[in-house]
Amino acid sequence: MPLAHIALRTGKPEAYRQAIFDGLYRAMRETFDVPEDDQFMTITEHEVGNFRYGASYLGVARSDDLVLIQITANNTRSEEQKKALFRRIVELLGQEPGIRPEDVFVSLVEVAKANWSLGHGLAQYA
Repeated sequence: MPLAHIALRTGKPEAYRQAIFDGLYRAMRETFDVPEDDQFMTITEHEVGNFRYGASYLGVARSDDLVLIQITANNTRSEEQKKALFRRIVELLGQEPGIRPEDVFVSLVEVAKANWSLGHGLAQYA
């Protein structure tokens, strides 16, 4: 049950944003055992003055096309699955909508299964 928040600079067309959703969902399905229809994602767009990043932090040459992806997920995946997820996201977003690997920043936040309520005020995974 991943929950994904995606942030980018404003100005990209809807097809670009939808391609990010599609690529991210496909990567999670392929590497993270995410079930079909388990799609909970948001995109927020930010004006120049509200979007800051380290253009060369850790030797990565980022551009204004940087996409920040934060995924909250159960703490049940192996390190190999996490690495596979990061690689697959970069591959798929490189294909469509054409984001450079340097401009894909992914953060994974792991939580215990009991920390979710997916509706009705219930802790479905607890």
